[in-house]
Parts: sequence; C-alpha cells; structure tokens
Amino acid sequence: MIKERTLWITRTAVFIALLVVLQAATGALGSTIITGSVVNMLLIVSVMTCDMMSGLCVAVISPIMAKLIGIGPLWSLIPFIVAGNITLVLIWHFIGNRRWGHKYTAPIIALTAAATAKFLVLYLGIAQITVPFLLRLPAPQAAVISSMFSIPQLLTALLGGGAALLVLSPLKKAIRGGREQS
Repeated sequence: MIKERTLWITRTAVFIALLVVLQAATGALGSTIITGSVVNMLLIVSVMTCDMMSGLCVAVISPIMAKLIGIGPLWSLIPFIVAGNITLVLIWHFIGNRRWGHKYTAPIIALTAAATAKFLVLYLGIAQITVPFLLRLPAPQAAVISSMFSIPQLLTALLGGGAALLVLSPLKKAIRGGREQS
C-alpha cells in the first residue's frame, strides 16, 4: 500500500513538473495553440497512465501554474478552465480505456467527446457568460478573451488528444515493462 501510494505521488508529481516546464517553454513561444495542445496531452496521458485522481490533480493545478508563471488568463476565468480540464479528464477516464469493437474505437470516442465537452464548458462559461455578463472589460479585450475561449479550445483539445494517442501505447508498454522488472 505504501509503495503504491509513493508510486502514485511520484508519477503525479512528474506530470505536474512536466506541465510546469512545458507550459513555461511553450508559453515563451506565444502560441496558445501549442501550449494548450501540450497541456491537454499531459492531462490525458496522466489520467490514462496513472489514474483519475492523478489526472484531476494535474487538471486543477494546470491553470493556476499557468497564471503564476505569467501565461494564464484572468484569475476570474480559472474556475472555468479547471472545470473544462476536469471534464476532459473525466471523459477520458470513463471512455478511453473501454473495449468497444476495434482497439481505437474507445480512444476516438473519448477524443471527440472530451474535446467537444471541454470546448463547450469553456465557450459557454467564459465566452458566453463570464465575459459579456460578469466582467467589465473594454470591448477589444472582451473580444480577444472570448475568441481565445472558442474554436481554439476545441482545436487544442483535439490536437492534444491526438498527440496523447500517439504516445499512450508506447508509454503504457514502458510502464508495464518497468513493473514486471521490479
């Protein structure tokens, strides 16, 4: 039990460390598409290689760390980003490992459903409710924030999911191989 808990803490910490380093590195590029895709990939890989709680920890910490390193949005938007991340992680957890027909059926369904659901949470929560009704922003700034939390979010979730699909199988094999040797 202690060994399993230590392993869980270690793996989750590795994902959080990767998250911070990759957010800082890709954030410096100034591309929210690249940064968002990398973050979504890490969210998916953490839930699919560790467990739901690991994925949820990374999902909650991600936007907070982004804000602290200077690439995140307004603090008032972070709860919606956390909700979108949690949605992505939960859908991947409940659908991604299922066995339905072909081996790629469940991951493709998880990819499509999770990306769409995360997009809807962010678009409705931020672009359609928070920005127009709760924040008092100048029109140009409101337009920029609203556009950031629309179609680009769907794109980053799809790209991150696609990247996760490319690395998950070899990563899971490496993890299983490591367990068999210990």
